[in-house]
Amino acid sequence: MSFSDDEIERYARHLVLSEVGGPGQQRLKAARIAIVGMGGVGGPAALYLAAAGVGTLRLIDDDAVGLSNLQRQIAFATPDLGRAKVEAGAEALTTLNPHVHVEPAAERLTGDNAARLIEGCDAVVDGTDDFTARFAVNAACVAAGVPLVSGALGRWNGQVGVFTGRPCYRCLIAETPPDAETCARVGVIGALAGVIGSMAAIEAIKLVVGAGAPLAGRLLIYDGLAGTARTVAVTADPGCPVCG
Repeated sequence: MSFSDDEIERYARHLVLSEVGGPGQQRLKAARIAIVGMGGVGGPAALYLAAAGVGTLRLIDDDAVGLSNLQRQIAFATPDLGRAKVEAGAEALTTLNPHVHVEPAAERLTGDNAARLIEGCDAVVDGTDDFTARFAVNAACVAAGVPLVSGALGRWNGQVGVFTGRPCYRCLIAETPPDAETCARVGVIGALAGVIGSMAAIEAIKLVVGAGAPLAGRLLIYDGLAGTARTVAVTADPGCPVCG
C-alpha cells in the first residue's frame, strides 16, 4: 500500500516514530474503526483517529447536534445545530483529512443491530452514556473477536479501558447501576471530553499498529480535579453472562 506525497507529508511525524513508521501507518490506512456515539468521548476520538490516517471510520449515532453539546463535543460547531451528528461529524472528519473514508450510520446501537454495525471492524471505540448500548456493543465485540475501547466521563472524572475478550466490559459492570449518573444530570467539565477521547484514540491506534501495551484487562481512571490518574486491574468474572 503506497502513500501519496500529501500523505507522506501529512503523516511525517508518524513515519519517523519508531513504534509506527511506514508499516504502522499502512496498518492505520487499512484499518476500519467504529465509533459508537459521536458525543464527548467519540467526537474527539474520531478527530484524532482521522488525523492519524485511519482508512475508514464508521460513525454510529442516531442523535442530532444540540446547543448544550458544543461545550464539550468539539467535532461540531454552531452552524451544525439540528444536523445529524453522524452527518456533521463525517463532514468535519473529511475536512480534516480527505484521505479518510467515513461511513455514517444514523442508528441507535441495540442488541439487534450491534453485530451488523461493527461487522468488518478492526476495533470499536464506545463513548455512549447508555448502559444498554454499552452492554450490546460489548456482547457483539466479544462474539466477533473485535477489541473494544471503552471511555466514559462525568463531572471531573473519566475512565478508559480496553477489552479484548476476557475479561469483558460486563466483568467490570455486571448490571446497570441503580444510581447511574449522566452528564445532563450531574454536569461535566468540557475539556475532560478531550482528555478521555484522546486517550481512547491512543488505545485504538496502539491496537491497530501493535505498539506498546494496550490497556487490556486494565482501567485507567483520571481525576481532573485532583490532577491524578491511576490504573486498576479488571478481573474476569467466572459468572459473566457474556464471556464467562
